[in-house]
Amino acid sequence: MPETVAYRSESSRSKQLYQRAANVMPGGNSRHSIALAPYPVYVRSGRGCRVVDVEGEERIDFLNNYTALILGHADAQVTRAVHERIELGTAFTMPTEVDVELAELLVERVPYIDQIRFCNSGSEAVMLAVKAARAFTGKAKIAKFEGAYHGIYDYVQVSEGPGANDWGDAEAPASVIEPSVAPSIARDVVVLPWNNFKACKNLIERHKDELAAVIVDPLPLGIGMIAPQPGFIEFLRELTERHGVLLISDEVLTFRLSYSGAMSGFGVAPDLTTFGKIIGGGFPVGAVAGRREAMSVFDHTGNLKVHHGGTFNANPVTMTAGLATMRQMTREAYDRLNRMGDYVRGRLAETLGERGVPVKVCGKGSLFVAHLTEEELTDYRSVTGFSRTNPVYGALCHEMLSRGIVTTPRGIFGCLSTPMSEAELDAFVEAVDGSLTALNYKA
Repeated sequence: MPETVAYRSESSRSKQLYQRAANVMPGGNSRHSIALAPYPVYVRSGRGCRVVDVEGEERIDFLNNYTALILGHADAQVTRAVHERIELGTAFTMPTEVDVELAELLVERVPYIDQIRFCNSGSEAVMLAVKAARAFTGKAKIAKFEGAYHGIYDYVQVSEGPGANDWGDAEAPASVIEPSVAPSIARDVVVLPWNNFKACKNLIERHKDELAAVIVDPLPLGIGMIAPQPGFIEFLRELTERHGVLLISDEVLTFRLSYSGAMSGFGVAPDLTTFGKIIGGGFPVGAVAGRREAMSVFDHTGNLKVHHGGTFNANPVTMTAGLATMRQMTREAYDRLNRMGDYVRGRLAETLGERGVPVKVCGKGSLFVAHLTEEELTDYRSVTGFSRTNPVYGALCHEMLSRGIVTTPRGIFGCLSTPMSEAELDAFVEAVDGSLTALNYKA
């Protein structure tokens, strides 16, 4: 592919836009996930698996708005449906038929959910799931895994990115808070070490009388997509069920792994599940779902325990886009994406291995991460080659951008979309290889 480097020129439109943004937004952005030094590439348009920046240069998009666009950009069916919907109105104080249709589709597909409520972000979905667990159990504490990201609700932000100076004992990690969080929050969050059966058993049993829920992402990006050890998810389900603690599956990101939900592969039925990203078809969305008994806390016709309003909940534009997206995501569409994921993970391992670069490739389905490390990866503390510790990734991101690939400065991470083929996957691997060469990277 031709070099795509105009965004770094002195007269670039991206540079000018960032200078304007920095005057009116702290740090020049409204979400830290788009930050890139010295400034980000500003996008003009996207179609399929490609985006065009404000300089007019085209790149293959392997981020897809951080996994939200499983059909890629401006999908024809989604765009047509949204245009038709907008002509009829965009938001009402009354419900519409389309939110019932999307709810029915999701409940039919995912065997472990009976009911669902829509909201406007993954963070909101997680917050609602935690509130529901507290209301249902009458207990206040939650447990989460060290390093796992579940959005920006105070309680799930605990120990999202602790460092060695404050993370404490590996068998009983400290509850580490950010400056924006009240110190009292830490007392209500039990931090668990990923893949550590014994420590998790000890901690959950120690706090069982106070624990409302354990929240788990089946393939946590914040922990480098290190897979759960065989039997670990099943162990968590058995342990929580035994002690009257709800299990929350955070599938905001990982619902893209399976037609029937990420937990289906483990044969596990969580009590509550959170969704987002792909179910909105490119529009803001979130959802909390679960078994009927746990979801009853939202039922205003019964014993209401969790009040849940929201001006744009289940708005018809998002619901229409989500329905048009999920109808296209058939079992066959998931299977094809997952085969492509196997292909790109295999090529990354083979290509980097041949050039003598130590690498651990993680991920599943349409998600992948290549960690530049030879260390065994088991939990958050072992992720020595991911975003928080390896300075090469910022430079690597710019090299990839110059080779026509959209990726992140947080690591060699990507997700696939249905418009992609093996040609795009090969381009990604070749760009990684060429970028490491250009950087003269040595392990």
